[in-house]
Amino acid sequence: MKNIVIAIDGPAGAGKSTVAKLVARKLGFLYIDTGAMYRCLTLKAMENNINWNDKEKLIEMAKNTNIEFISNDNYKVIMDGRDVSEAIRDEEVSKNTKHIASILEIREILWEKQRNYREKFNIVMEGRDIGSKVFPDAQIKIYLDASIDERAKRRYLQLKQMGIEEEIEKIKKDVEQRDEVDRKREIAPLMKVPEAIYIDTTGLTIQQVVDTICDLVQPLYLGR
Repeated sequence: MKNIVIAIDGPAGAGKSTVAKLVARKLGFLYIDTGAMYRCLTLKAMENNINWNDKEKLIEMAKNTNIEFISNDNYKVIMDGRDVSEAIRDEEVSKNTKHIASILEIREILWEKQRNYREKFNIVMEGRDIGSKVFPDAQIKIYLDASIDERAKRRYLQLKQMGIEEEIEKIKKDVEQRDEVDRKREIAPLMKVPEAIYIDTTGLTIQQVVDTICDLVQPLYLGR
């Protein structure tokens, strides 16, 4: 019997990362942040001065990069044996991740790496194409959403904690533009697959969302 996969998709700011981490911790699953994998490759390309137009070099780099996750109280992303948890959150990395994410061959390499985690672990994986592309056979599929205003507010507070002041209206426009790009991109666009359970996190506490998802998993355990 295959290990359990909880696939959590949804737009930016819906609470996917926070919820997925807590669900994984509560259930004893491995949490996989797929966005971190694209960030790892972006960081590595930047450090090695690989031109974004050099598709072959970027693909070769992706093939030869090892990415691991340590999922415990101190969540870590390890690239080629090095802890890059902080480095991949750099603003320049964020700006350049689009170059990596737009290459189909690299996405296919990462999809395969993501599927391999299931060989050893029950996993909670979040992103935008998990239920549609990475794990179409996931036992639990969730689509997390929230209103534009709520997602903009969350981003505003996140930036404020980082010491960055930004106008909320500008953030709202950025969120709307990001949604548009994610939904209309040619490769693995953001979508809610028909079998995914829709959860609107607007007005819900993080714990309420976590408990709802964990309750969905209990019958899977009982059937084993």
